[in-house]
Amino acid sequence: MSKTKPEIRDQTIFDVRFIKGVLKFVFLTWFKLTGWKTTNLAPEGAGITIAAPHTSNWDIIYALGAAIIFDVKIYFSIKDSWCRMPLIGPIILWFGGIPIDRSPQGQGQVNQIKQFVERHKENRIFFLFTPEGTRGTVAAWKTGFYHVAQDCGLPIFLAKVDYRTKESGVFHAYQLTGDKDADIAAIQESYKSVYGKFPLRQFPPYAGPIPKISEAEAMAMRALYSIKGVATHAEIAAKAKLHEITAEMLDFMVAKGVLERMKTVVDGKVILSYRLTLAGNGCLLHLTPSLA
Repeated sequence: MSKTKPEIRDQTIFDVRFIKGVLKFVFLTWFKLTGWKTTNLAPEGAGITIAAPHTSNWDIIYALGAAIIFDVKIYFSIKDSWCRMPLIGPIILWFGGIPIDRSPQGQGQVNQIKQFVERHKENRIFFLFTPEGTRGTVAAWKTGFYHVAQDCGLPIFLAKVDYRTKESGVFHAYQLTGDKDADIAAIQESYKSVYGKFPLRQFPPYAGPIPKISEAEAMAMRALYSIKGVATHAEIAAKAKLHEITAEMLDFMVAKGVLERMKTVVDGKVILSYRLTLAGNGCLLHLTPSLA
């Protein structure tokens, strides 16, 4: 194994038109034969892209396939030990590997990644990170990706490789709110509905697919999100500009677990109000490409 410190390449296979064309044909054929498909979202510009859950090395292959099909240049984080291996290491770097050194000697590399991202953020590039940091079971995410996005002024593209639906690609472009804990909580909640290759290893734990949401229900959820708090039935309907939002529909959404209903008493009269649950926030990220 090489002792030379591996460096991120400015030029990768994504810059070679012929090779990219061949790979696009290969992945299109492979996806078609195996029943896999890409998501419907391919954001423009650069973004810090996270892919979860990460329970298998196949995750990177499917993510790479979706990127090539969408003509997106991708860089992905990987243990630097892989990049030091003879023959394999240079190939990984040529495919856009970002070597991650998790030893004590690797401190400060986040700044190096930030500098690299800054040099390329005007291009259509996805910088892919796996927040679990390993294919094994973990109890928390590594949040370096959040600080890179925050410091570089980039959105976080939420990508998935879902082995239940056989779908790979970005499903939401998340704009940071400045509240790290709330942002991470909402993002993690959205990944509870993504089925990894080995679901017992994934974090956060798999909680089942998102509930079926009608367009009217989705509009009510988007209205509540834009209000950023608690709202009555009338306020939600007015914000959504949709008369189809009924009290019965909101109660049905409470039963689905995407809304929470609260009661307050004003001058002896009971006032009902609603707000998105954390599960509702996570569900909403799958329903809309952006909430900016």
